[in-house]
Amino acid sequence: MAFTETFGSEEDYKDASPEELRLYYASKASVIPHHSTPTVPPAISKIYKQNAAQYGWLSVMAVSEYQGMLQNFVIGLIGAKKILEIGLFTGASAIFFATGLARNGVAGQPDSNGYRPVISLEVSEEYATVARKNFADANVEDYIDVMVGDAHESLAKLTDQKFDLIFIDADKESYLDYYKTIMDNEMLSKKGLIIADNTAFDCVTRLINTPVPVENNAPMLDMPESNHSEWKETGKALHEFNEYIRQDPCVE
Repeated sequence: MAFTETFGSEEDYKDASPEELRLYYASKASVIPHHSTPTVPPAISKIYKQNAAQYGWLSVMAVSEYQGMLQNFVIGLIGAKKILEIGLFTGASAIFFATGLARNGVAGQPDSNGYRPVISLEVSEEYATVARKNFADANVEDYIDVMVGDAHESLAKLTDQKFDLIFIDADKESYLDYYKTIMDNEMLSKKGLIIADNTAFDCVTRLINTPVPVENNAPMLDMPESNHSEWKETGKALHEFNEYIRQDPCVE
């Protein structure tokens, strides 16, 4: 069920699950009607529909409207001017970021190092091509640079840059490596913020109280048999990432 700033009748969402209704209500309650910049960029609804038609279940990789609005709010709260995104997909989150920066008064143009305010890393040329078209449709292409290739290699090229917000939403098994590269090279500004998506997946919470490093034979609470091994590897990587962050004295 897609959220828009114009709400339909009860018929439009009568079949929604309780979770969908909570998200829908939270999104509706978060819309600020007097903002000169829309709370939800107009292009977002179209992107979600295109994602669903073209990529099926993979469309869930795009941030939800409510998450995008929350990230937009955080941008204003910390006064962000420069953002790094690891994992672009078709560009929904980057559009929210660009919209938030515009509201902060940040201009959409390259800085003295030649980089635009948002740098997005994406391994797939296909996704990057779709995202660039979406940026143009949303009129935010001047705000976003896309670097295509392995994120570890792209990140290594940016170690001399500082960012106010870093959004990690790529391959889950690499979260810890990305984090270490960021922190070891002081890529986060003094009051900067890292947002790591999907760190409370079901496959992660089912490892609660499991010591790290996670043993290969560590049990998972009530894990369904389907895709068990694949999800266990993802859960293991994210649980170890979460525990590393929790113990890291460099962050709060």
